[in-house]
Amino acid sequence: MTHKISAEHLSIERIGEIIENNIKLELSDDARNRIVRCREYLDKKIESSDKPIYGVTTGFGSLCKISIDKQQLSDLQKNLMMSHACGVGDRVPNEIVKIMLLLKIQSLSYGFSACQLVTVERLIDFFNNDIYPVVYMQGSLGASGDLVPLAHLCLPLLGIGSVEMNGEVISGEEMLKKMNWQPIQLVSKEGLALLNGTQNMNSFAVWCLLQAQRLSDWADKIGAMSLEAYDGRIEPFTHAVHAVRPHQGQIETAARIRELLEGSELIKQPKVNVQDPYSFRCMPQVHGASKDTIRYVKSVIDIEVNAATDNPTVCPDEDLVISAGNFHGEPIAQPMDFLAIALCELSNISERRIYKLVSGTRDLPSFLVAKPGVNSGFMIPQYTAASIVSQSKMYCTPASADSIPSSQGQEDHVSMGANAATKLYQVVLNTERVLAIELFNAAQALEFRRPLKSSPAIEAIFEAYRKDVPFVENDQFMAPHIAKSVDFLRK
Repeated sequence: MTHKISAEHLSIERIGEIIENNIKLELSDDARNRIVRCREYLDKKIESSDKPIYGVTTGFGSLCKISIDKQQLSDLQKNLMMSHACGVGDRVPNEIVKIMLLLKIQSLSYGFSACQLVTVERLIDFFNNDIYPVVYMQGSLGASGDLVPLAHLCLPLLGIGSVEMNGEVISGEEMLKKMNWQPIQLVSKEGLALLNGTQNMNSFAVWCLLQAQRLSDWADKIGAMSLEAYDGRIEPFTHAVHAVRPHQGQIETAARIRELLEGSELIKQPKVNVQDPYSFRCMPQVHGASKDTIRYVKSVIDIEVNAATDNPTVCPDEDLVISAGNFHGEPIAQPMDFLAIALCELSNISERRIYKLVSGTRDLPSFLVAKPGVNSGFMIPQYTAASIVSQSKMYCTPASADSIPSSQGQEDHVSMGANAATKLYQVVLNTERVLAIELFNAAQALEFRRPLKSSPAIEAIFEAYRKDVPFVENDQFMAPHIAKSVDFLRK
């Protein structure tokens, strides 16, 4: 199966399908023509004009006042690539690197970057052959784009840097030999086109959005199971309540909980408690707010996926080469910070439900074990969840509120969007772990409500989960159960 790179809208869902199903890429004829036309236009522009063009016939950043001889234009681009590859820290996961390649290819295909066709095709070769450039988590300011990580992404085109290939990390030079490829010979502006852009930040954003949608769905399912296990009330989810405060996510969540609990024996039982704690009763308001945030962030990232974020922007139709600011990551840095808050809140309220389930109230045994005292039961999974949530709250400090000037003050405001991206990535992992711990607790608590049954939907989840994670009768090694719970959420 092949996906054709074109000017047609590329959705976040389609990106997920391409990555998950290992779909190959191919340039459409229209994309080829746009790439070639833009390159030819810039070549003619350089030959016919004596005016300086930033990053093409000048240095970079605060060195923009230095003119470059035409015989050195290729060296300028290679030097740029090598000097900017200064990444440190952990490696960016291969799945996100693959999204990064796709987004870079998509951006270059619009024909506003003046890349050579052969360069774009080689990036497609990387993608199609599962060649993952080694990219590092730290180093990008999020303006001028993701210079450092994108330098690492594209250096292997020249036979420099490192890649992971068939599970082994090798040099870019060795990779070219194995594939029988020649190094790409960069031409004017090309290094800048490869390095300038928001594809590192945006690849994290796309991956995190795909996970956020999955986790939001699980939060409702697990929350519904917890509500049943805690002997909660269905009345707060009545449509009439939410119709008078009609936030879309709130209405959707209430409807989803009602749907999940349709046909439950437990929910129909007479209730002793007049009210449930907020963490149960206010799921529509909290889960719903996170849904609305996910929806908003998705709308922003969708635009960025389908954008050219290069500088200078080369516009053949308008006969313009303009140095501007499309590389600046602020439009996605702020939403990524917002998404981190939305996901943190899903884990925050989840941990509170965990706490209630182990509290020894509503006819549930203390710490969800039949013989508390000699058994600690589910005491410590709640500690783990609390620790994780606390860490996520730290990660919710907005990266986009910070800026440190660079390049001798020429680049005097930056987005710190890459930091927003990497901390969002950690919040995603943390939220998944907390929800997994809640599922572990909710399934355990539900067993103490037998012989009464929950709804067919919740019982189906419960039965599938029990194939992986057993009921805990007496104390046992808990970490493997939590790990299997995380794996269950990924099925």
